Amino acid sequence: MGKSVLIVLTSHDKLTEDVPTGMWLSEFAEPYEVFLEAGLRVTVASIRGGEAPIDPRSLNEETAAKWEKAIAAAKQTAPIDEMDAGDYDGIFMPGGHGTMFDLPDNRTLQTLIARFAESGKVVGAVCHGPAALVNVRLSDGTPLVRGRKLTAFTNEEERATGLDRYMPFLLEDKLREAGADFVALPKWSDHIETDGKLVTGQNPQSGISIARELVKLL
Repeated sequence: MGKSVLIVLTSHDKLTEDVPTGMWLSEFAEPYEVFLEAGLRVTVASIRGGEAPIDPRSLNEETAAKWEKAIAAAKQTAPIDEMDAGDYDGIFMPGGHGTMFDLPDNRTLQTLIARFAESGKVVGAVCHGPAALVNVRLSDGTPLVRGRKLTAFTNEEERATGLDRYMPFLLEDKLREAGADFVALPKWSDHIETDGKLVTGQNPQSGISIARELVKLL
């Protein structure tokens, strides 16, 4: 039986009543395609299950046509509560501003990620996806990211989007506070960091690179 990967998407769809959000389509769709092309078995879950919201700023006629298969998969996700780390070889969290609201404090996801990490399985996240890692603690109470080399959407990038005022925290700051060895390249660089079986990507430009690295590790 081939290797398998669990993709976990956000279910959060609004920054304010007037500002929609969700996952950033390319950060899900590009890795989804890379995983399938590599022959991995892919399961797509989200915090609540059902249709995962796509940030409308990442969706247009071109991307809708290009990533039709991924969009269809995002419309019928399994709820995170039904997932078991023992069923998969790796877990991957795409970004999008929605992740900042429902990934950091979800106990089920925290437990799941810790089990992947402590079982020597692959853990990956890109852009805002590492928001899922900020509160994860291993069974001895140690923060998962403490002393680990990683990256994520930087403070500079967040401010450049103009959406920093809506964020519950700045992701780079929060990861540094948790003890991560955070590596930031100039904004919009295609940049990933690999520390053992923890792989992180800085921004949407890093989607394909992180997916290929995850495939290599799997």
